[in-house]
Amino acid sequence: MRWEPLLIIILMASLSGLLIVTTTHKHRWFALLTLAYLTGLAAILFTPISFSGTGIYIMPVGFGRVNLTHLDLVNLGFAENILLTLPLGLLLKWVVPRMSLWGVGTFGLFVGSSIETMQYILSQHWLINRSSDINDVLANALGILIGGMVVAIYFRIRQQRTRVVA
Repeated sequence: MRWEPLLIIILMASLSGLLIVTTTHKHRWFALLTLAYLTGLAAILFTPISFSGTGIYIMPVGFGRVNLTHLDLVNLGFAENILLTLPLGLLLKWVVPRMSLWGVGTFGLFVGSSIETMQYILSQHWLINRSSDINDVLANALGILIGGMVVAIYFRIRQQRTRVVA
């Protein structure tokens, strides 16, 4: 019962991978890399598999906890969540370059809130023992925003270089 989310993730990733491989797409490698990242992210976030700084372990059965008030923005877990979602911000701004950084930040808050809400729901239903934490929402939003800023800076530099060359 606790492993149903992982089975769903694997099934969806397999079907998506088959669709990517069977279509003739010039950026197939990019699509497969994106699928691998999103599959890994989903496995980390929505299954009882947990990663500490030194190892991988399976979380015990439980409902998890909820933290909506205690802010702790300076710790390793906060930095890990930023790094975890940074590629999502890179991808978002790369695919939708006209999106403003305010839009990227808002999207980040939406994604962070959605992740934590889903972790709460899955913990209640499948006992995956995931915690829902306001610090994670903020770290996810910040990671997505930083990723979007990196791509925006890249686009700006590339645009200035093409003006100088032309």
